Amino acid sequence: MKAMIFAAGKGTRLRPFTDHHPKAMMEVNGIPLIERNIHYLQSFGINDFVINLHHFGEQIVDFLKEKNHFDAHIEFSHEKDQLLETGGGLIFAKKLLEQEEDFLIMNADILTDMNITDFVNFHREQNSLVTLAVSDRKSSRKLLFDNEMILRGWMNMDTGEERLAGFNNNYKKLAFSGIHCVDSQFFNHITRTGKFSIMEEYLDLMMTEEIYGFEHSAKLVDVGRPKSVLEAEQHFK
Repeated sequence: MKAMIFAAGKGTRLRPFTDHHPKAMMEVNGIPLIERNIHYLQSFGINDFVINLHHFGEQIVDFLKEKNHFDAHIEFSHEKDQLLETGGGLIFAKKLLEQEEDFLIMNADILTDMNITDFVNFHREQNSLVTLAVSDRKSSRKLLFDNEMILRGWMNMDTGEERLAGFNNNYKKLAFSGIHCVDSQFFNHITRTGKFSIMEEYLDLMMTEEIYGFEHSAKLVDVGRPKSVLEAEQHFK
């Protein structure tokens, strides 16, 4: 199975480190995030990667070359002209992924010990177009799921803004964990082009397709701010 790691973002919340480095090179207990997540996915038998690049991307290329790519097969998707966000970045890398039956996507700044094998098995058992890893934790934005764990909406917990696929019948509110499993047929459904968030596409598709949530209770830290680096260092040695 192939995995795409989103590593192109500017990581503005991690300044001043990201004024001179990509966020994927932020270290947790001396180990860069990109190294940690390659090893994490390799522990579940995944050794084929696509990494998108933009902000100081050459530092990631040089680091992985120095480390002999950790004996993995790694392809790079260089968003040289414009940072395309998650949706645009996925489309830009389409040629590297469309031959796969399904593939993983993971944000470079997520650290977790979630069982990827269980996640992929759930995705395939449901025959889902997209499966999103989710958990019950504090977040300003939540995804809403029905009793069958099918995506039915999105809510901003601070403002009350919401997008729904139907009447909100006590939907379960869960936070997205930054890990997706995607059937390659997804490329045939995408309507947007250019720079856009993949979540916008998911929220459109929930009207006509079954997008599932995989609820987990694993450790997870979004290493998006300096204080979360300290939190991550307590959980990931």
